[in-house]
Amino acid sequence: MEKKWIQRYFAQWDLQMMVLPAIILVGIFSYIPMYGILMAFQQYNIFEGMTGSPWIGFDNFRRFFSEPRFWEILRNTIMISVLKIAICFPAPILLALMLNEVKNVAFKRVVQTITYLPHFLSWVIVAGFTMSILSMDNGSLNIALESLNLIDEPINFLSIPRYFWTIIVTTNLWKSIGFGSIVYMAAIAGIDPQLYEAASLDGATKFQQVFLITLPSIVPIITIFLILEIGNLLNAGFEDLLLLGSNPALRNVADVIDTYVYRVGISNSQYSYATAVGLFKAVISVTLLSGANFFARKVGHSLW
Repeated sequence: MEKKWIQRYFAQWDLQMMVLPAIILVGIFSYIPMYGILMAFQQYNIFEGMTGSPWIGFDNFRRFFSEPRFWEILRNTIMISVLKIAICFPAPILLALMLNEVKNVAFKRVVQTITYLPHFLSWVIVAGFTMSILSMDNGSLNIALESLNLIDEPINFLSIPRYFWTIIVTTNLWKSIGFGSIVYMAAIAGIDPQLYEAASLDGATKFQQVFLITLPSIVPIITIFLILEIGNLLNAGFEDLLLLGSNPALRNVADVIDTYVYRVGISNSQYSYATAVGLFKAVISVTLLSGANFFARKVGHSLW
């Protein structure tokens, strides 16, 4: 058996050579740095290094769990992630379904281009756009609300906590909806057209064809992406929250695990503490990913 495996490997030597650079890069940037996880169990000192720094066991984890703002940070992380999944995950699917029904090819291409272009803008630019739109001084949203007599004076949206989650989810939706729909459009394009013809002959409406043919056909793709989203539940975001939630007045609703690690662990040079918090998040993420994949396997669609 081992000999056959070796023979197949060398029989595909050209393909193996193509994959080898990617394997090397993954090893260098993803596996070798995992050695740094040991810092989570040390009182790391940059002058003594990892071999000379004293071991302190789980003290860094106990410190994080006893942090007065622990539950607030965890709540923000989970709630922002859940809102992003609930709103930003189905949105590309709906856009792909709608574009699939558009018969004017030119119009479809224009809509696709307009919707996926924001994906290529950095969060710095997107945050600048958002701040400009929401600005109290000549911000287009305040101008529109005042012209409609919905408000008497401009509102500083980026300093009021109750507006922040809506702003962050809406911004993420605008940035990701178009690019996310490309995958689903490709999956829909692979559906056999004869299925639609047969359904049409049986009297099925367009709406019924979507629910009876299109959606069931792309369920495997939807399931895989949903599993990945659940695995990333504690990745509420970093750049968007760091840029749009920089106002101290928003800290109680904008501070998530990633921004907390950056501010307390990295900015204050508390590397061991930052590593411990990051390791905690990674363990929970792997657990959620495995659990989501386990339940997905029950319905016949899973990652492994």
